[in-house]
Amino acid sequence: MHPDMPTPYEKGNQNQTTLWTECIAFYQELAQRFPQVLRFEQIGTSDGGIPVHAGVVSADGVFDRAQIKAEGRTVFFNNNGIHPGEPEGVDACMAIVRDLCFDPARLAALGKTVLLFVPLYNVDGALNRANTSRVNQDGPEQFGFRGNSRHLDLNRDFIKCDTLNAQLFNQLVTSWDPDVMVDTHTSNGADYPYTMTLIHTQADKLGYGLGPFLRETMLPHIYAEMEAKGWPTCPYVNPVQDTPDDGIAEFLEVPRFSTGFAALHHVIGFMPETHMLKPFKDRYDSMRALLDVTMAFTVTHGEQIQKLRADAREQAANAKEWTVSWQMDEANPSTFRFKGYAAKRSPSLLGNYTRLSYDRSQPWEKDIAYYNSFVPSATVRAPKGYVIPQAWREAIERLQWNGVEMARFDEASTIEAQYYHIASVTSRPNAYEGHMYHDVVELEARTGSFTVQPGDYFIPLKQANARYAVETLEPQGHDSFFRWGFFNSVLEKKEAFSDYVFEDLAMEMLETEPELKAKFEQWKAANPALLSDQEKVLGFIFENGKRHAEPEWRRYPVLSVF
Repeated sequence: MHPDMPTPYEKGNQNQTTLWTECIAFYQELAQRFPQVLRFEQIGTSDGGIPVHAGVVSADGVFDRAQIKAEGRTVFFNNNGIHPGEPEGVDACMAIVRDLCFDPARLAALGKTVLLFVPLYNVDGALNRANTSRVNQDGPEQFGFRGNSRHLDLNRDFIKCDTLNAQLFNQLVTSWDPDVMVDTHTSNGADYPYTMTLIHTQADKLGYGLGPFLRETMLPHIYAEMEAKGWPTCPYVNPVQDTPDDGIAEFLEVPRFSTGFAALHHVIGFMPETHMLKPFKDRYDSMRALLDVTMAFTVTHGEQIQKLRADAREQAANAKEWTVSWQMDEANPSTFRFKGYAAKRSPSLLGNYTRLSYDRSQPWEKDIAYYNSFVPSATVRAPKGYVIPQAWREAIERLQWNGVEMARFDEASTIEAQYYHIASVTSRPNAYEGHMYHDVVELEARTGSFTVQPGDYFIPLKQANARYAVETLEPQGHDSFFRWGFFNSVLEKKEAFSDYVFEDLAMEMLETEPELKAKFEQWKAANPALLSDQEKVLGFIFENGKRHAEPEWRRYPVLSVF
């Protein structure tokens, strides 16, 4: 703590987190006092109309993005307060920036690396303070709320971008192109001795040279350094059954989450999760240590990380095939030496069931199964590029926010392309973050001739941002635009029939369309109970016949050009 500018956390009882107003005023004062060290600016507004800020710390006063990129400087990015009820990163970042401003030796250690930070991302939720929404958490005394002003969780919004915050974040990451990102959180779940647990970009999914570097070099260093600082750290505790005793699975952070989104830009991402049941002071101290350790590693290995990222982009741009979906390799777990507490099960006093608890008087330490290997579950052949009609502007603008290169057609032309027929979709029965997310997508790849119009877009995959384009435009991608419902209208047939008119026409169609007749006979054999339902019978003929086909129905509108 510097006596001249203690943070609100340091001035309090170590069980209090800063107010948003205090946080912003703190950085504004620092920026005024140290203009050659810190630049702090508003970058936009939230859905609730609240300013969103970002800051940059530079040891030599260089803040210009173009110059930083031209000089090949490493960028370390720290995002805080995405869940304002998990605020230790907010307070720790304030102290780190303050110390860099006041301590010349600490600042000099940055070298040419710059620190990019968002002090408090979910500003709407930060202003919605109480002490009741985090039922399992020990402190602080008051804290913000998980949802923003539209009641959305911002750590599910990085692809769909329903919020202005996520749109800002997409553009911030694209423009600054950070090399390493740390997005600070607090966990929930099992009880165990560790204060700090760590989610990282899944190494198999990150791929190329970056994945092995993360797994074999960076993670062992972080774990060793955290142990040396008195904060032994374990992977995020994601039990494969009820308790850690049976093993834990590495978190598959798909692109809706910050670390999964980072991977689309070949950024090494971390999501530290401090343990909810530990005192806020311990959570704060361990978060400060984690940020210091990861930033120092990034400074030391920045050149190597940048080279690996450049190689990854080049390999991606020349890929012959793409994995767009991953699944855990259940057959080949590794092990992790884990410290836990004995799990107890006893009759509930509330109902007729058995409850789980943990006995801290019975600690244990042993090797447990650690499922940290993931294998492809859906792979596609890499096209030369995609054609996306200009009508689908919501997808296009998200591609643009993420720096995806695209060119518009000058004139109408006919092309041969692959398209997907959407055979079936299974969606969630209830809203998930404002969408009826499509959990299961079954596709049939077909080819055809299409007329593209002036103004439609061609997206070549021989480009630096190929990965973002592929994983959002391939419908089977974990968090594709299709899964989030951006193309739902193609699932709706637009024309219908009157049964008394269509009955005779259906007979004629069966006589003149042999393929339809064969399909209908198969359907009748498989569904005898439906033959008494006129709507089902006529509907099958109407939907499967050529006479009244709607080419756009169930045709995914993004085309693949090979």
